[in-house]
Amino acid sequence: MKKHEGLPRELIALRVSREIPEGSYVNLGIGIPTLVSNWLEGRDVILQSEIGMLKTGSLAEGNEIDVDLINASCQPVTELPGSLYFDICDSFAMIRGGHIDVTVMGAFQVNQAGDFASWYNPSRGLDGVGNVGGSMDLAAGAKRLFLAMEHTTTDGKPKIVAELGYPATARGRVGMIFTDLAVIEVTPEGLVLKEVMPGLSPADIQSVTEPALRVSPDLREIEL
Repeated sequence: MKKHEGLPRELIALRVSREIPEGSYVNLGIGIPTLVSNWLEGRDVILQSEIGMLKTGSLAEGNEIDVDLINASCQPVTELPGSLYFDICDSFAMIRGGHIDVTVMGAFQVNQAGDFASWYNPSRGLDGVGNVGGSMDLAAGAKRLFLAMEHTTTDGKPKIVAELGYPATARGRVGMIFTDLAVIEVTPEGLVLKEVMPGLSPADIQSVTEPALRVSPDLREIEL
């Protein structure tokens, strides 16, 4: 399969940020999702870090860095006015209690049913060791789940697959998939291609996607 040139990770995060409604409580997973925080300045969006921080700001750089202020990826973050700190029990009470409006996570694979795998990749050769963290709780507890990911693996194999080849993180929870090549909605009727990378066609996206895609009648280029 041909590997297409796509959006950089920062712009995938920008596109995800545009889909988050004002007034939302949001949790950002490890990887591309953490970059979403850099595109929310001035927005009425409250970030929750599962390790116990509310109103997390953007990723910190230079003199902003405080080693005591980190997100779930152990990256330094900034505070916003009114930032709150609490223990992990309260954090997961928020998550499991359905108080998170949107969770953004990465994935190794996702299928047309909205099942996804994110915690264990056998190809890494770690003898059965993965990293669940809080991902299952976040996937199950959030009102909406977005995935932010590259469309293919480094060797061009689809990450949007007909059947998961890795252990599932959650079943039927994914609502939208944002990749470097496309924006795809998960519906009961299957995957709907909503937006494509400029210069690519639906056939290009289908060529690197295992499940059949339904093309939205208002298909457009990815808007940033």
